[in-house]
Amino acid sequence: MSTVAARPAEQTNLAGYCRDVAQRAKAASAEMATLNSGVKIKWLHRSAELLRQNVKAIEEANAEDLKAAPGYGLTPAEIDRLKLNRDRIEAIAAALVEVSNIRDPIGRVIDSTVRPNGLRIDKIRVPLGVVFFIYESRPNVTADAAAICAKAGNAVILRGGKEAIHSSRAIVELLQLAAGEAGVPADAVQLVSTTDRAAVGEFLGMPEFIDVAIPRGGEGLIRRVAAEAKMPVIKHFDGNCHVYVDAAADLEMARTIIVNSKCQRMGVCNTAESLLVHGDVAAEFLPTIAADLAQHSIEIRGDERVCELVDAAKPATEADYKAEFLGPIISACVVGSLDEAIAHINRYGSHHTDAIVTNDLAASERFAAAVDSAAVMINASTRFNDGGEFGLGAEIGISTDKFHARGPCGVDELTSYKYVVHGTGQVRT
Repeated sequence: MSTVAARPAEQTNLAGYCRDVAQRAKAASAEMATLNSGVKIKWLHRSAELLRQNVKAIEEANAEDLKAAPGYGLTPAEIDRLKLNRDRIEAIAAALVEVSNIRDPIGRVIDSTVRPNGLRIDKIRVPLGVVFFIYESRPNVTADAAAICAKAGNAVILRGGKEAIHSSRAIVELLQLAAGEAGVPADAVQLVSTTDRAAVGEFLGMPEFIDVAIPRGGEGLIRRVAAEAKMPVIKHFDGNCHVYVDAAADLEMARTIIVNSKCQRMGVCNTAESLLVHGDVAAEFLPTIAADLAQHSIEIRGDERVCELVDAAKPATEADYKAEFLGPIISACVVGSLDEAIAHINRYGSHHTDAIVTNDLAASERFAAAVDSAAVMINASTRFNDGGEFGLGAEIGISTDKFHARGPCGVDELTSYKYVVHGTGQVRT
């Protein structure tokens, strides 16, 4: 009996299903690479229209996911990310329109030179090909990812978490309906229909069809994808973001920035999880910001000096300084200098987003140069590290890698490039 015949029927069927999806995505990607920009714009606009016209159906599908959420052990923050309502669906539709307005990157000349022999060498943007996107309970990301990948001329295979399967299916059905009407290849956007975790492994083993894998979710998911993928991976593991209040900070500004960075939305990766305060202003500032955070039920876990100045603070552990809490907890530390703050961030941070509040130009410039993060904020909230806020349109994620993309991954980050050489009969001697 052969090895294949000995495998359980459902596993054999799963492998065949995954291979069929990947093959169809590869074929669609060839069409997407040469698709007229106007067709993509038409598809995105029509998709937005259909989302707005089918709010009730999407909410009904989402209600099924919300009903099942407690059984999956989702936290309140995760359930909040899962929930869709009219306003959030409108935001999804608006994001599609915003992506449609972004300049099409495909075919854009990045650089052009003319050699002494008359050859003109153009460096032009081209699609990556097929994107395998794995994400958890964020149904809005389903539409965002599809839009960005398609705008960049790619085909995408969407593998959402079981927590959002009904919501994602409702959204993708509308996107596919719009694709058929606009002339976009039917298989350019595919949602993996099975919630079997083994499907992820099947897709990660198909570099002949899939050009890049992008995981978006918890650290366990991302580490699994990074370990198993046979193709390049664009990833970030967590978002332990810092706000450093410098000796030269405007302390009222610092209060506003910290409260927004931590409290505006706690369950996302650009939320501040760590607070650093220069010793020169700690006695004045820490009791005040502690009272601000207490109004939002934020627990402070701090070093010895923080605990002296804030009665309600609890002693911090080494693990607290490394943690992405994604909830009402923040670590805090008093530092003696700008360089000590930078060293703390580079040691404990996740290279995601870190902010300084200061009126000292030299301090802000040194912080920006020395902190090894995808985004550095100067006198602004960490919450601004976002594709939409950066003017990229919807993003597929925020990468803390240095290759191939870093920071918010929008349309340009989902392209590569090729060289096109124009000659007039030159030959090499």
